[in-house]
Amino acid sequence: MMYQHEWNRINHLQIGKYAEYLAKMEFVIRGFDVYASEVDDRGIDFILRLNPNLYIDVQVKSVRSFNYVFFPKHTFQLRDNLLAVLAIMMQGQPVELYLIPALTWLNPNALFVSHDYENKQSAPEWGINLSRKNLPLLAPFAFDLMMPKVFPPIG
Repeated sequence: MMYQHEWNRINHLQIGKYAEYLAKMEFVIRGFDVYASEVDDRGIDFILRLNPNLYIDVQVKSVRSFNYVFFPKHTFQLRDNLLAVLAIMMQGQPVELYLIPALTWLNPNALFVSHDYENKQSAPEWGINLSRKNLPLLAPFAFDLMMPKVFPPIG
C-alpha cells in the first residue's frame, strides 16, 4: 500500500506537533543543537544553538489549506535571532516547509502583513496571507533555499 498524506486524519493539535517535530528534525540533520521550549507562552517553540554565544528562537506554524497565519506582535518581536517556520500540509501532498526570518515583516507586501487593529478587540499581529495568488511570493522562502541565506557556510 502506498503511503498517502492524509492530513485530515489528524486533529489541529497533532498537526501542530507534527510540524514542530519535523522542523526540529530538519535542523538536527543539518547539525544544529535544538532545545525545546517546555511551555510555549512566549511564542518560541524551540531554540537553535549555533555556538555557545549565539542562539536563534524559532516559532512554527502549520496549515492544511490556504489560510491566514498570524504571530502576535507582543510575543513575535521582530529581531535578527527570530525565525518562523511555516509547514503547509495540503491533503494528499507531502509537507512543504518554509523558513522566514522575522525581519521579513519590516517590508510588508501582499503576503507578509502587519495589523495593528487600533481601537479593536484583536491584538496587533504579523500575518501571512496564504493564498494561491500569493504563493509565488512564498516560493523564495522554501526551507532548502533559505538555509544557506540564513546560515551561510563558514570558511
